[in-house]
Amino acid sequence: MTIQDPQRPVSTVGVVCLRGAEVLLIKRGNPPRQGQWSLPGGRLEWGETLQDGALRELTEETGVTAQILGLIDVVDGLFTSRATGETTRHYVMIDYAARWLSGEPQAGDDAAEARFASLEEALALVEWEETRRVIRETFLRFGDPATVAS
Repeated sequence: MTIQDPQRPVSTVGVVCLRGAEVLLIKRGNPPRQGQWSLPGGRLEWGETLQDGALRELTEETGVTAQILGLIDVVDGLFTSRATGETTRHYVMIDYAARWLSGEPQAGDDAAEARFASLEEALALVEWEETRRVIRETFLRFGDPATVAS
């Protein structure tokens, strides 16, 4: 992947997919955040609606199908070079909540691993605070209230 033009942010879509008291996570197979646990998602394709793109990315990366429940948040994804401090990637990340319909997670496309995890386990696995925040918000709005501790 090449470094993108810093004058043109890339639109991406992500899915916080709930199955009961569990959330679907992927281990990223490519930069940025390669090797880290995150949410299924990726670039929006030309002519694709946000929700269609989110569901496509979910299926491509995990084999899971789901129903969109609603928009959770829009997150700035600014990634910088450790050496120079310059922005190397700029994503506008549009995250949706979804309810699992079918399929067992299997890593595909850009995902190295895929699996469901409890909220507690997901919050421990995910390193980026913005992703943890979006997961917590999804459980607060669409999950079982007894699942959310704080």
